Amino acid sequence: MFVDKAVIKIKAGDGGNGAVAFHREKYVASGGPDGGDGGKGGDVVFVVDDNLSTLADFKYKKKYKAPGGADGSGGRRNGKKGEDLIIKVPRGTLIKEKESGTIMADMSDSESVVVAKGGRGGWGNTHFATATRQTPRFAKSGTPGEEWEVVLELKLLADVGLLGFPNVGKSSFISVVSQAKPIIADYHFTTITPVLGVVSLGEGTSFVIADIPGLIEGASEGVGLGHAFLRHVERCRMLVHIVDVSGSEGRDPREDFEKINHELERFNPELAEKPQIVVGNKIDLADEEQRQSFREYIENQGYEYFEMCAPILEGTKPVIDAVAAKLSTLPPVKRYEKEEIPLDMLVSKQNTGFTVTQEDGVYFVEAPWLIKIICRTDLDDYESLQYFQRVLISSGIIDALRDAGVQEGDIVSIYDYEFEFMN
Repeated sequence: MFVDKAVIKIKAGDGGNGAVAFHREKYVASGGPDGGDGGKGGDVVFVVDDNLSTLADFKYKKKYKAPGGADGSGGRRNGKKGEDLIIKVPRGTLIKEKESGTIMADMSDSESVVVAKGGRGGWGNTHFATATRQTPRFAKSGTPGEEWEVVLELKLLADVGLLGFPNVGKSSFISVVSQAKPIIADYHFTTITPVLGVVSLGEGTSFVIADIPGLIEGASEGVGLGHAFLRHVERCRMLVHIVDVSGSEGRDPREDFEKINHELERFNPELAEKPQIVVGNKIDLADEEQRQSFREYIENQGYEYFEMCAPILEGTKPVIDAVAAKLSTLPPVKRYEKEEIPLDMLVSKQNTGFTVTQEDGVYFVEAPWLIKIICRTDLDDYESLQYFQRVLISSGIIDALRDAGVQEGDIVSIYDYEFEFMN
């Protein structure tokens, strides 16, 4: 089963809690605090597995959670870090945050990517000892791990995309110019999943070609099989548009050509701008007048035009040579840059409350939704810090601190961040 889109929920591990403990030893009257820190929660890490070709593994399992960190203990013993959760995906998978559509990672290279960060371990009471607070009887809880609902979207990594109506000869072409072995038969929709083939040009030179399932009119709106695979054309550096020049299916090759390009433009206008070579196939079934008329029609629109009879390799080499020549002038396969999730969205969608507590003059704020904002806020940047302060005000945290009795100069602790309160 070919699955190229899936929605899953991922949850990184929570950080372990810090420990409240005091040194106890014979003949030592006051050993002082020695509570260890909690361990960091495990990250959710995505890696590329070239043995995978679809997202079918995510069709039934929808939730993934990494282990949490262990709690700290006495003797300044820190808790064990939670193990990372490794999720394997096919090369070319995009990971998007579902709510905003923000691209979190493009799994096109071999480097692993941390998509959800594990929570930090809470500090043990050792960290809170001061000259005036020698026996702190409190510690910090671990922070929650990041949690996201993400869309996995597979976009094949191919240099060349084959386009055309069903049964125009795309599968026959890729089968004779590469090692790919698609199903070939004389009926519509023989190809129901994209097929990748490597075309070798000798001396270590090659390119990847993708046989996209046949498109039909209305594909961009969900008609037929091809609409689900138009996304795989988006990465391609160029397109080879194959047309049945003989009209053996009872269709007009000119109309076929125009309809396919129209569907491309409606789906994504950038696709219609990609370099395109047009190939008239099934020339053995066409008469000279049909061939000449279609050639003139295509060349008058500024496209390079070739003819072939794919099953017997007639005319296929000039097509491959032209494709190779064109690819040498084009930029590499498209990669998508990571995007930052809008902070405004995190505030509006995740704000579900908070708690303010006070221990020995330190005011603790706990708000799981605030973790994502803290992780994406540069507190050394003035504008970023101003935004963070506005979040604290608009969410009611500042008012709650005042209600709890905070005074100017008191310490406020928000997870791993501490600052002096100022009116």
